[in-house]
Amino acid sequence: MKHRGPDEQHSGSVSRFEPFVTIPLKSVVGFLKTTLVIAELEVRKLRHDPSELLTRAIQPALWLLIFGQVFARIRAIPTGGIPYIDFMAPGILAQSVLFIAIFHGIAIIWERDLGLVHKLLASPSPRAALVLGKGVSAGARALSQVAIVYVLSLILGVKINWNPAALAGVICAALLAAACFSMLSLIIACVVKTRERFMGIGQVLTMPLFFASNAIYPISIMPGWLQVISKINPLTYEVDALRSLMLVGGRSVFGIGVDMGVLSLTLALLVIVAGRIYPGIVV
Repeated sequence: MKHRGPDEQHSGSVSRFEPFVTIPLKSVVGFLKTTLVIAELEVRKLRHDPSELLTRAIQPALWLLIFGQVFARIRAIPTGGIPYIDFMAPGILAQSVLFIAIFHGIAIIWERDLGLVHKLLASPSPRAALVLGKGVSAGARALSQVAIVYVLSLILGVKINWNPAALAGVICAALLAAACFSMLSLIIACVVKTRERFMGIGQVLTMPLFFASNAIYPISIMPGWLQVISKINPLTYEVDALRSLMLVGGRSVFGIGVDMGVLSLTLALLVIVAGRIYPGIVV
């Protein structure tokens, strides 16, 4: 029997473990490439018709310029020592992200009617990557709302934290939240399968999600049962992260790590569910 040298033994051990190293890496790279391709296709649609971004600017403007100005005069809501309009600005940013993402699923129904979903499902791409790509594109749309709310906040004199790390945190929170709510929207679209039902459910969901959060008032003044609902509402953690990162002197109730962790975990769970039921849209 021929004795192998140390180099030969080492190369043999590497070759045995090589499949366990390269196969997962190739799978991850393929997953990310598919996700980015789908996201790029969705963002390209937005480049062809940017009018949606302009119409989406109306809602945060109304909330900040009218609702915010009125409630700032009442001074009945405890805000932790910061002006009410400052307290409200991150909540309106979160609301704008929610409203953009929650109706994102209607595009899936249009794509099914046009036969595009059938083509995507015929490809070998992972289903989770297909749906996550749409979530990433919703995040790209949400970035426009970040810019709009920041401009409005400057006009109203909101004390914004311009630290680059804080700005990066705001963008990250907006992207995660937009992806979460777009995944929820996609799941609803796959279940109801018609535009009329989807629009009805979407409109029913947006207001409860918004008002059962800390967007325009702190959790501490809510009744006990609403506090419980608020603490399982992902929008609450988005607002908490935005408020601590966006404002000078802003503080997080739960902690930035908890906020980002909840949003990331929620996104992961929703992507798994959406990936499983996505093929059902064509049935």
